[in-house]
Amino acid sequence: MVLQRILVALINKAQLVERLSESRAIRRAAQLTAFAITKGQLVGKQASARVLDSNTVRHMREEARRMPQSAAEAAQTVSRLRDTFVKEVKEGMREASRQIKDRK
Repeated sequence: MVLQRILVALINKAQLVERLSESRAIRRAAQLTAFAITKGQLVGKQASARVLDSNTVRHMREEARRMPQSAAEAAQTVSRLRDTFVKEVKEGMREASRQIKDRK
Protein backbone atom coordinates (compact mmCIF):
# COMPACT_ATOMS: atom_id res chain seq x y z
CA MET A 1 0.00 0.00 0.00
CA VAL A 2 2.75 2.43 0.98
CA LEU A 3 4.92 1.31 -1.94
CA GLN A 4 2.02 1.90 -4.31
CA ARG A 5 1.57 5.47 -3.01
CA ILE A 6 5.27 6.17 -3.38
CA LEU A 7 5.30 4.85 -6.96
CA VAL A 8 2.23 6.90 -7.89
CA ALA A 9 3.82 10.02 -6.39
CA LEU A 10 7.04 9.41 -8.34
CA ILE A 11 5.26 8.68 -11.62
CA ASN A 12 3.26 11.90 -11.36
CA LYS A 13 6.43 14.01 -11.25
CA ALA A 14 7.11 15.08 -14.83
CA GLN A 15 10.80 15.85 -14.32
CA LEU A 16 11.51 12.44 -12.85
CA VAL A 17 9.68 10.67 -15.66
CA GLU A 18 11.58 12.73 -18.23
CA ARG A 19 14.95 11.92 -16.63
CA LEU A 20 14.11 8.24 -16.42
CA SER A 21 13.04 8.19 -20.07
CA GLU A 22 16.45 9.55 -21.02
CA SER A 23 18.29 6.83 -19.13
CA ARG A 24 19.84 4.02 -21.09
CA ALA A 25 18.23 1.25 -19.03
CA ILE A 26 14.70 2.55 -19.56
CA ARG A 27 15.28 3.07 -23.29
CA ARG A 28 16.63 -0.47 -23.59
CA ALA A 29 13.66 -1.87 -21.66
CA ALA A 30 11.33 -0.01 -24.04
CA GLN A 31 13.18 -1.43 -27.05
CA LEU A 32 12.94 -4.97 -25.68
CA THR A 33 9.25 -4.53 -24.95
CA ALA A 34 8.58 -3.24 -28.46
CA PHE A 35 10.58 -6.13 -29.92
CA ALA A 36 8.64 -8.69 -27.87
CA ILE A 37 5.29 -7.22 -28.91
CA THR A 38 6.27 -7.10 -32.59
CA LYS A 39 7.64 -10.65 -32.49
CA GLY A 40 4.45 -11.86 -30.81
CA GLN A 41 2.32 -10.24 -33.49
CA LEU A 42 4.37 -11.84 -36.26
CA VAL A 43 4.17 -15.28 -34.67
CA GLY A 44 0.42 -14.87 -34.20
CA LYS A 45 -0.10 -13.89 -37.83
CA GLN A 46 1.99 -16.83 -39.03
CA ALA A 47 0.10 -19.25 -36.80
CA SER A 48 -3.28 -17.98 -37.99
CA ALA A 49 -2.14 -18.25 -41.61
CA ARG A 50 -1.06 -21.86 -40.98
CA VAL A 51 -4.42 -22.65 -39.43
CA LEU A 52 -6.30 -21.17 -42.36
CA ASP A 53 -4.14 -23.13 -44.80
CA SER A 54 -4.47 -26.41 -42.93
CA ASN A 55 -6.31 -29.35 -44.41
CA THR A 56 -8.44 -29.74 -41.30
CA VAL A 57 -10.05 -26.34 -41.71
CA ARG A 58 -10.56 -26.95 -45.41
CA HIS A 59 -12.21 -30.32 -44.73
CA MET A 60 -14.43 -28.81 -42.06
CA ARG A 61 -15.63 -26.13 -44.46
CA GLU A 62 -16.32 -28.67 -47.19
CA GLU A 63 -18.18 -30.98 -44.84
CA ALA A 64 -20.20 -28.11 -43.41
CA ARG A 65 -21.49 -27.35 -46.90
CA ARG A 66 -22.71 -30.89 -47.40
CA MET A 67 -25.43 -32.36 -45.23
CA PRO A 68 -25.01 -36.08 -44.51
CA GLN A 69 -27.82 -38.29 -45.84
CA SER A 70 -27.47 -41.03 -43.24
CA ALA A 71 -25.81 -41.84 -39.94
CA ALA A 72 -23.17 -43.93 -41.72
CA GLU A 73 -22.26 -41.01 -43.95
CA ALA A 74 -22.05 -38.72 -40.90
CA ALA A 75 -19.78 -41.26 -39.18
CA GLN A 76 -17.52 -41.36 -42.25
CA THR A 77 -17.35 -37.57 -42.28
CA VAL A 78 -16.38 -37.43 -38.61
CA SER A 79 -13.81 -40.17 -39.16
CA ARG A 80 -12.22 -38.28 -42.07
CA LEU A 81 -12.11 -35.08 -40.03
CA ARG A 82 -10.51 -36.91 -37.11
CA ASP A 83 -7.89 -38.51 -39.37
CA THR A 84 -7.06 -35.18 -40.99
CA PHE A 85 -6.80 -33.50 -37.59
CA VAL A 86 -4.49 -36.20 -36.23
CA LYS A 87 -2.32 -35.93 -39.35
CA GLU A 88 -2.08 -32.13 -38.98
CA VAL A 89 -1.15 -32.42 -35.29
CA LYS A 90 1.58 -34.96 -36.06
CA GLU A 91 2.99 -32.76 -38.82
CA GLY A 92 2.92 -29.76 -36.49
CA MET A 93 4.76 -31.69 -33.78
CA ARG A 94 7.41 -32.84 -36.26
CA GLU A 95 7.87 -29.30 -37.52
CA ALA A 96 8.10 -27.90 -33.98
CA SER A 97 10.69 -30.50 -32.94
CA ARG A 98 12.66 -29.80 -36.12
CA GLN A 99 12.66 -26.08 -35.32
CA ILE A 100 13.82 -26.77 -31.78
CA LYS A 101 16.67 -28.94 -33.08
CA ASP A 102 17.65 -26.24 -35.59
CA ARG A 103 17.92 -23.65 -32.81
CA LYS A 104 20.44 -25.79 -30.93
